[in-house]
Parts: sequence; structure tokens; C-alpha cells
Amino acid sequence: MEHFKNTKALFIIANAGHADDIIEMAKASGAGGATVLNARGEGAKHEVFMGITVDSEKEIILCLVDENVADRIMAVVKEKAGIGTAAHSVSFTMPVDKMIGINTVPFPNLED
Repeated sequence: MEHFKNTKALFIIANAGHADDIIEMAKASGAGGATVLNARGEGAKHEVFMGITVDSEKEIILCLVDENVADRIMAVVKEKAGIGTAAHSVSFTMPVDKMIGINTVPFPNLED
């Protein structure tokens, strides 16, 4: 199992239909790839159509990237697909301590 010091799990939550554009932004900023998860949003506002509550469809784009790459991706996504756009995306990172099965060059292991 590989240990990675500066690896981040970058989550980008966007309105459905925008994942491909966001993945292209991420790749152009240094991501090697991404995983897209289908989801639905639930918040304080609900849209009701003919008495049926309709929740907004979302896509979650997940990338495992170096911290610096995550910062670049988040800046580009905020500018081009952020809250004021049709994608209405938000993003956040979480630390990754260990991972296996990723075809990437490991970041330096500073624990050894």
C-alpha cells in the first residue's frame, strides 16, 4: 500500500450534464482522470411539479490529485463552472492517507 503525503481527494458537485466539461478543465489543469457519480441534491428549496417534489440531479466528479493540482483545478472550476454558472458547482478536498490501484507515479514517501 502506497503512502502519499500531499494527495487530495477532490470532490466537485455540479448540476447534471456538466461533468464532461468539468473533467476537461481538470485534465487541462493536471488531473490524470476522474470518476463521475450520479446523485441528487436535497436542500432547503424544493421544486414542486404537479404536486410531486422534484430534486435536482447532480454529478459528483472525484479526482485523486496532488494538493497543488487540486488548487489549480478548484480555481478554474470556480471561474468557469462555479456558483454563478449553469453548472452551479461547488468543490472541496479531503486528505488521502493511503491508496492502491492507481496508475500514477507515487509522490515521495516522507514517512520512511
